[in-house]
Amino acid sequence: MNVTALGLEPGPHARRQAVIASVRRRTNLGFAILAAALAYLAYAWVAFDMTGLISRAQPDRAILLAIDSVAHKVHVSKSLRNDRVTIAVEGERTATYDEPPDWVSRSDDAIRVDLGDGYGAEIVGRTVHFTVPGYGDITVRAETAGIVTTLPDGPVPDWLNATKAKFDARPSLGRRVQVSRARIEVHRFFMGWENFFFPFNSELQAYSFGDILSLIGSAERLKPEMSNGAYVFDTFWRNPDWQHGNVFVALLETLLMAVLGTITAAFVGLPLAVLAARNFTPSGIVRFVVRRLFDFLRGIDMLIWSLIFIRAFGLGPLTGALAIAFTDTGSLGKLFSEALENIDGKQVEGVKSTGARRIQTYRFGVIPQILPIFVSQGLYYLESNTRSATVIGALGAGGIGLMLVETMRTSRDWENTLYIIILTVILVVMMDSLSGWLRRRLIHGRDVNA
Repeated sequence: MNVTALGLEPGPHARRQAVIASVRRRTNLGFAILAAALAYLAYAWVAFDMTGLISRAQPDRAILLAIDSVAHKVHVSKSLRNDRVTIAVEGERTATYDEPPDWVSRSDDAIRVDLGDGYGAEIVGRTVHFTVPGYGDITVRAETAGIVTTLPDGPVPDWLNATKAKFDARPSLGRRVQVSRARIEVHRFFMGWENFFFPFNSELQAYSFGDILSLIGSAERLKPEMSNGAYVFDTFWRNPDWQHGNVFVALLETLLMAVLGTITAAFVGLPLAVLAARNFTPSGIVRFVVRRLFDFLRGIDMLIWSLIFIRAFGLGPLTGALAIAFTDTGSLGKLFSEALENIDGKQVEGVKSTGARRIQTYRFGVIPQILPIFVSQGLYYLESNTRSATVIGALGAGGIGLMLVETMRTSRDWENTLYIIILTVILVVMMDSLSGWLRRRLIHGRDVNA
């Protein structure tokens, strides 16, 4: 018999059994959720072939790309077809040394390259002698039949790859020797971004930072048609290797895409939100249509919208702005409509009781309640869209995203890639700080700590 049904309090034993049963149910539920999560992770591991992905990973290549993003190398190359020797930064024709640097010496029959820390390479005719501390001397000769390599006694190290078609040795991250039938190359790496401020062939390369400051303040002009300050800035701005001017314009395009798209979405989404709010639009059909419109706009991802607009309008920042505007109209419209439905009706009734007209009721009874949400959500989406505009730009909408993809297409410009990524992060941080300051000023009316 149920003691509770008779109005009697259950005894200690019954209460104890009830507590145990409740604990068991919760424990079993927790184990069931854990088992389901583990089963899903196991399925995802198999479905996405994580084992294969890990086996195909190339951590060594990732390390090389990371080093290349913060360092540059100088190529000492000898063509075996015409015996021409070139010394160039990153192998570029526009960055070729007229006179060898102090760590390269040339004679009539030999080229000696000091790679530092005891490493060295000497090129004599079609032969290169490579000295590696702790391993020994390696002799490599390029013959008509193939590459002939003479190694010290002992096991072949992992950093050396010698075949008849090619010789490649990289005993450390900062040194490399390559030999093929057509060319001998010796690479030496240096930390830092090469020619970041001025082009390799610019006369300003010979000036130190203090000399540049003195030059700017000097009345004697290097270029008669412009001041020294303008000449220094113009040389920096038009640097063909780093393209500082083009990068700045691309960042500005990205920012304009985010601002234009977000503002358009906010001002279109607000009136549509009024039509979707139950307490402002009595017609259920109108509310249903507007809400489904919001679902449609935000249901299609921003990247898909950008691809659609690229096909419709072609490449350019307008495409990115439209993609942001369409997606965020659905998102902000839904948020604004929910904010309108949650307003305090007493404040609206109080304004109406004063004899205010409908517009005055909205102005003094509704807008003050939704303004903090309107401003906060709009500024948050503006900050988020600054990042999204970079991704959209990579698909062809322009801006900094397109430049980022262009630098990643080859493995030679990873320092430019890191430069653009740093500038993009700085832009996002600036937008975050600016949106936070605007949010505090517009909502609280003064600059207070977040």
